[in-house]
Amino acid sequence: MTPLLQLAAEQKSADVTDWPDRIGWIVGLLLFIALVYWLMRQGWKWRGTLQSDLPPLPAAPEERGAVKLELSGRYHGSTSAGQWLDRIVAHGLGTRSRVELTLTDAGLDVVRPGASDFFVPVEALREARLDKGIAGKVLTEGGLLIVTWAHGDKLIDSGFRSDHAAEQAEWVSTINDMINTTITTEGTAR
Repeated sequence: MTPLLQLAAEQKSADVTDWPDRIGWIVGLLLFIALVYWLMRQGWKWRGTLQSDLPPLPAAPEERGAVKLELSGRYHGSTSAGQWLDRIVAHGLGTRSRVELTLTDAGLDVVRPGASDFFVPVEALREARLDKGIAGKVLTEGGLLIVTWAHGDKLIDSGFRSDHAAEQAEWVSTINDMINTTITTEGTAR
């Protein structure tokens, strides 16, 4: 046997992986991730408990009137009005989902597959505007349609993003016109 072959045959490669240590680290990491997820879930439940004074969401009336606008897109959540990071989770308002919005003479019908639907009567509408963010979602300036509405004694901002962003400006002007018409009508009726 040549000395080179003998040298190669005698060397043993070192263990590349210490499997018990690696498995221990993986199990520890998985436990840490589970703990963080559990803590986040508990925080979400606690926020819902703190907001339990919010009345149930209104359902759509049988007679809604003429359809003014329709939109399909995403519902990004609701916050306390003017506080874009104070997410409202009570009654499923914190659940993101697809959305089908319908604006009628009676108000705003929010249909969310996989989440709770709700209706905002025209009397509860306060303002519509384009903005760049709502809790957990930030886009370019004017990327979100924000609708402010009254529910109980609380003002709520709800954020929507249309599949066709160009139509959001029409929603803002139509909702604000409806609000101004409602205020004018109520003012003359008194």
